[in-house]
Order: sequence, then C-alpha cells, then structure tokens
Amino acid sequence: MASAPDPHTGKCTAAAGLTVFAAVMMLIAGFLNLFRGIMAVLHNAVYLKTPDYAFKFSLGGWGWIHLFLGIAAIMIGVGLFRVSLWARILGVAVAAMLLLANFLSIPYYPLWSIVLMALCILVIWGLCTVRHEDG
Repeated sequence: MASAPDPHTGKCTAAAGLTVFAAVMMLIAGFLNLFRGIMAVLHNAVYLKTPDYAFKFSLGGWGWIHLFLGIAAIMIGVGLFRVSLWARILGVAVAAMLLLANFLSIPYYPLWSIVLMALCILVIWGLCTVRHEDG
C-alpha cells in the first residue's frame, strides 16, 4: 500500500530547489561580471564610448567594480549551495549591487548589462521567495 506524500517534504524540496536555482544564477552572474571586469580593465574595444554620461568613470574603474562584485558573487554563489541564511542575505545584497552596477553601466555595454540585470532579478526572486521556516 502506497503512503500519502508528505506536503512538508515538498515544501523543503521546493525551498532547496529555489536556493539551488539562485545559487546557479548567482554563479553565472558572478562569472559574467568577472569576465566583464577583466575586459574593461584590459580596455577591450567592445565597450561603447559615452562622453556625456552622468555616471562617468574610466573604463578601468567600471572594470574594477565589476571584477570585485563578480568575485563576491562567485563566493556567495558557492555558499548558497549550503542553504545557509547568511549566504541568502548576502546573496540578495550582492545581487542588488550587481543590479545597480549593471544598470549604471548600460551605456557602456547595453545588451550584456540588460541580460545581467535579468539574472540578478532572478537571483533576488529565488532567494526572497524561500521563507525562513522552509529552508
């Protein structure tokens, strides 16, 4: 005779699944920002010239910002696989900073910025929909 499925087990599985999804998306966003930072620090020619942009930094300055945020995102993405509360909180914070950095650098590399903004929104969604008692 088959036993009835436990609804609580389904909640834990869904919570763990969303956290793993957010971890994978955080790792992808982290690596993409890391590569973007390296390209900017090396002054790659793929970036657009924006002479009258209000948030103008040097290309190297934007590169270092994306490089450091990418490294932080990779480290937190690895920590998210342990489904810990501190990693979820830091994950939301770093994803929000990545979202802001990519928004501010849209004029330099528009398509890449918009794709990374979408990934950051997915990370924030995945980490915020898991309730504390579910994880």
